[in-house]
Amino acid sequence: MLFGSDVNLVAYGPGVDLRFLAILLAILAAVALAFGAQFQNDAVSAGPNRKKTNSKIKGRGSLSLRQLASLLVKPRWLSGTAFMALGIGLQLGALSLAPLIVVQPIGAIALVITSLLNARITKTKLNRGTIIAISLCTIGIAAFVAMASGVANETVLNDDRLREVLTVLGVILVIFTILFFTIGKQAKALTYVLGAGVLYGFVATLAKVVIQRIYQGEFEWLTVLCLIALIGAVLLGSWFVQNAYASGPPDLVIAGLTVIDPLVAVSIGIVILGEATAASLPVMIGFSFSAVLAVIGVYLLSKVHPELVHKPH
Repeated sequence: MLFGSDVNLVAYGPGVDLRFLAILLAILAAVALAFGAQFQNDAVSAGPNRKKTNSKIKGRGSLSLRQLASLLVKPRWLSGTAFMALGIGLQLGALSLAPLIVVQPIGAIALVITSLLNARITKTKLNRGTIIAISLCTIGIAAFVAMASGVANETVLNDDRLREVLTVLGVILVIFTILFFTIGKQAKALTYVLGAGVLYGFVATLAKVVIQRIYQGEFEWLTVLCLIALIGAVLLGSWFVQNAYASGPPDLVIAGLTVIDPLVAVSIGIVILGEATAASLPVMIGFSFSAVLAVIGVYLLSKVHPELVHKPH
């Protein structure tokens, strides 16, 4: 193997013919994610001594460790966790069969499912602004996947690339630690959503890295370090998600996770892992435009969602 070379190398792993199966697994993972998010949100928002009708108002701010621990005995939260675990398993299967930049954005399908599911459960009518925001998210991500599936390629992951991923993650964790001790208690739902999206973007990247290194037969200390970093990012990201549920509707949480998460993962996949070296300039411009469209959708959703628009910020 020619590690360190600038030549685009095809890594060990499945061929292009299995990308359809990878996309199917990613779609099923998105469905599991949507139901898991709804169940967990219901459990968090209906906390002890709080009525369901006003839990979103009283639930703003971060959850205490005691409140987080109380979730472990709630059947609905555990059901949501089971769906999340299923979604993670399916997503890992998809990542093992196709490049990161093809698989990860497909999770945006969960946004549509969660929005409809939450609206039905809470008897909340989605307003025009919310529908437009969801459409922007979905169209932006769908366009990204369509372009990525045609140009994405697997590459050999050498030690330098792994170090770059871990270094960037380390910087992010330092920033989050500083923010936690400064503005953590005043953070809003969107803040937690953005934090979780960034962390889960690294989770997907590290998962792909570990899987690819196993394909290459290189499960050594650096790969183990990636696995440890993955577990840490999952735990911290999960804490962010639970706090987001406590201060916002589940479709806002899913919107952030299914847009910010893939944008972070795809950015790493393109810049560090080199999965889009075959993309032309027009395609790269298309990537940028579709990403901006999706981010605008998330921001708009945080401003116009009927469960947030009448609540104090």
